Amino acid sequence: MKKLSRSLLAVFTIALASVALATTVIPPSFDELVSRAEMIFQGTVVDVRSEWTGEGAQRHIASYVTFKVDDPIKGNPGAKVTLNLLGGTVGAETMEVTDAPKFKVGDRDILFVENNGTQFVPLVGIMHGRFHVQKDDGGRDVVLTNDGAPLTDVNRLGKDERAATAGRAISTQELKQAIQSRTGHPLP
Repeated sequence: MKKLSRSLLAVFTIALASVALATTVIPPSFDELVSRAEMIFQGTVVDVRSEWTGEGAQRHIASYVTFKVDDPIKGNPGAKVTLNLLGGTVGAETMEVTDAPKFKVGDRDILFVENNGTQFVPLVGIMHGRFHVQKDDGGRDVVLTNDGAPLTDVNRLGKDERAATAGRAISTQELKQAIQSRTGHPLP
């Protein structure tokens, strides 16, 4: 029995290490964020729900995060976008993907979306494809990284994360102008 328990523990540890390695992400540059994104928009979370999906060995928890699109920036997101993400909580069961963003109703974000419905986290570079929007002390909308650091220099993203987040946060309008300069398309 002890041998079986040790064997199961070893298998579980190897499986857990494999999952942890699978979510290691090289931070994309700003140019990569913009070019890989099928759509970019500023939105507000209006609904988050999680449910069991799949059958047998494919059974897992999926979360559906619905955004009201406040400002389409690239692509044609429509009035609402629902992101399909792996993981979430149903009843007492939680399935969590390391480094995946966690959303709640009322969050305001700028999102760089790719492969929604086919990728386990449909954001470019997982957590790197999400930027929080919040008011600063002066009442202007500013941009923070997924972990809450102020985004100060888009050109340093993916190259020097400390320099990209050292100083005063840029405004949402500055980020949108930087995206527009990379896409060559005027903002809607």
